[in-house]
Amino acid sequence: MKPLVEKLENEEGIEVEQFEVWKDEKNAEKLKEYDKGYCGGVPFFINTESEEMICGSVEYDALVKWAKGTKADKKKDD
Repeated sequence: MKPLVEKLENEEGIEVEQFEVWKDEKNAEKLKEYDKGYCGGVPFFINTESEEMICGSVEYDALVKWAKGTKADKKKDD
């Protein structure tokens, strides 16, 4: 997802805050707090304004919709 996040930031000017959760306990706790059992892993994205979440990989268009606060409902594997 990293290349798609970079594309989103460059093309749409939307900054995505990223947190390392494997080695950083505080960030791992933050993930659990926001995830609320929805995903249980990474990648996990939450738009804290719209509360829309993405669990797993998605296509770029879905990532843009999520970032703009609209429903991002398709997984890349679907």
